[in-house]
Amino acid sequence: MKKAYLILANGDVYEGTGIGAEGETLGEVVFTTGMGSYMETLTDPSYYGQIITQTFPLIGNYGAIPADNESDKAYCKGYIVRELCRMGSNFRKDGELNDWLIDQKVVGIEGIDTRRLTRTIREHGVMNGMITPSLDGMKDKLNEISKFRVKDAPMNTTVKEPYVLGEGIRIVLIDYGAKLNIPRELAARGCEVHVLPCTMTAEEILSHKPQGIMLSNGGGDPMDAKFELEQIKKLNEYKIPTFGICLGHQLMALASGAKTHKLKYGHRGANQPVKDLVTGKVYITSQNHGYAVRNKSIPEDVGKVRMINANDKTCEGIDYLKRPCFTVQFHPEAHGGPLDTEFLFDRFIAMTEERNA
Repeated sequence: MKKAYLILANGDVYEGTGIGAEGETLGEVVFTTGMGSYMETLTDPSYYGQIITQTFPLIGNYGAIPADNESDKAYCKGYIVRELCRMGSNFRKDGELNDWLIDQKVVGIEGIDTRRLTRTIREHGVMNGMITPSLDGMKDKLNEISKFRVKDAPMNTTVKEPYVLGEGIRIVLIDYGAKLNIPRELAARGCEVHVLPCTMTAEEILSHKPQGIMLSNGGGDPMDAKFELEQIKKLNEYKIPTFGICLGHQLMALASGAKTHKLKYGHRGANQPVKDLVTGKVYITSQNHGYAVRNKSIPEDVGKVRMINANDKTCEGIDYLKRPCFTVQFHPEAHGGPLDTEFLFDRFIAMTEERNA
């Protein structure tokens, strides 16, 4: 086992042991509170450009199960765990997690105090960091860390070619870095899902004759997605039933005149409480985002906040008033995570059927 170091932008250094691929990696250090579902976490495209810290102390205990992947590969920049299990136990496993990390070229570190790291992020906010096998050239490393920024996440995580899943109501899913369980949930409800790259123009998207439009999750700063925003603005003119998740929620808000802001340390994990302001019900949700829509920035004649985070009151859902559209910040497809909000897919299908009756 070789030594490895995590260097944070504030100068903090953590000494541990290297796991996964050998080498050096640079990214935005974030933490997630999920106790399991590490395969889904590692392959969630929303983590593009980020180094993932698992707050649960033991990871890898059921090995590597690629069947649970949420995309074609790992899009994260690195992986941090307290302890990596070298001998997973599960009848579905195809191998060990460390071997999978090597195969995916994910550089990681174990054996550091992840509780201290998590407290640091909670106190100071998300910050850049580097996993490296050497502390040589610290000044240059800190300079490189300070300059890092996540760029072009949707363009780098979207599908390269369109594909179709299922049959029934024609839904176009615009892929900004979509988790695979989103098209699966739609197909299971009687939809013909056309998964399209986010590089397509509004005209190309409309050529698929959508009866409904799904805006997927994804990574990065929504304000950077200029091309994607322009296409949503054009699509909104047709008033096609639309459902947005995570980044799709943020992009729809921006395209409708609202504003977004970066959260101090984001919401990542499978136990985030969300309150529906209409029904008063509270749901436990799966979340992975570092940005949020500013509640008071939504034009009153355009939409209204429907759901809020029960902890910090940030926007978790918007109902739009002049067109058949609603969006949520969390993940109702919840793979992995709680299934409390799967009914939102049914709401979307019902809205689409009513509009196309």
